[in-house]
Amino acid sequence: MSGGGAGAAGRVLVAGIGNVFLGDDGFGVEVVGRIDVPALPAGVDVVDYGIRGVHLAYDLLDGRHDTLIMVDALPVDGPPGGLAVLDAADPDEGMGGDAVLGAPAVDGHGMHPLAVLRLLRRLGGDVERVLVVGCRPAVVEERMGLSEPVRAVLDEAVRLVTALARDEAARSEAGRRGTGRADTGRADTERTCA
Repeated sequence: MSGGGAGAAGRVLVAGIGNVFLGDDGFGVEVVGRIDVPALPAGVDVVDYGIRGVHLAYDLLDGRHDTLIMVDALPVDGPPGGLAVLDAADPDEGMGGDAVLGAPAVDGHGMHPLAVLRLLRRLGGDVERVLVVGCRPAVVEERMGLSEPVRAVLDEAVRLVTALARDEAARSEAGRRGTGRADTGRADTERTCA
């Protein structure tokens, strides 16, 4: 799914990650499925990767995307249903590493955000800016459907991801025009929502 047409570089990829057969682990998939893609700016792609983390890493090798926004269930601070935006451009530094972004194991049927980024780097790829919108799960076990606390924040999560995608597309467009990509500070991305 794509929010219009744009040049080859400077695109934003919103990637929904998770396993819908493991309760709240399907959070990322559910969020990207609810995004109003036609309302997004040109240059934003929205893809449900589900458990295809290896596919995501290989898709990023083409260099089309300067910004990656991953949406996933993560053990962020706060109660179940808590949302957070993490700046994860360097998978080996900061952000609590494995504790927050997930175990780094490579698994063809599902990978946590940190494992996707590490695989991408091992394959020789890179993404300039990486944000992870995480939601603290209540239930990650074999079952269909999200728990009530996670289901209750879906609309807020969709608004948050949509706003981030718009902001990043505008930042990318400004950079292409030469009007400023210099300010990639984290003040606008380190948000935690209750």
